[in-house]
Amino acid sequence: MQCEVCYSREATIHLTEITEGVRTETHLCEQCAQEQGVGVKNYIPLNELLSNLLSVGPKGGDSSRGESTEPACPHCGWTLEKFREKAVLGCPYDYEVFEKELQPLIKKAHEGATAHRGKIPSRMPKDTKRQIEIAQIRRQLDDAVRSEDYEQAARLRDKLAGSK
Repeated sequence: MQCEVCYSREATIHLTEITEGVRTETHLCEQCAQEQGVGVKNYIPLNELLSNLLSVGPKGGDSSRGESTEPACPHCGWTLEKFREKAVLGCPYDYEVFEKELQPLIKKAHEGATAHRGKIPSRMPKDTKRQIEIAQIRRQLDDAVRSEDYEQAARLRDKLAGSK
């Protein structure tokens, strides 16, 4: 992608600004960004960033014998220490095994959200967005009926009736 100012260099800085619900994107090369006073932050290695966010020291264990009492995933054998070193988890079950330790990290990284909600692209046609929202409401309605939460089911039913 080319710089939107000089049109000669590759854009390496991508700014997104949302003002009153209107999203604007600007793509600049480093030189034009500096000329416009846009600060460029230095990069922090991912594993250092995750270690700082976790801010959890190594757990107990007798290091003189090389043994660790730190819990390990029964599926892959991964430990929190390995996560701190590699900045990746070993398998999907690690989210359950290390839930207590990972929750603060996930909350920080996702501005307090801990459940995946999915994303609808901003450039998607309105009709498609509407169909996706209706499908999400139907799934919530099915869950409410299954869990016998009939008040919530009635609210979702009414919401569906109003969105058609």
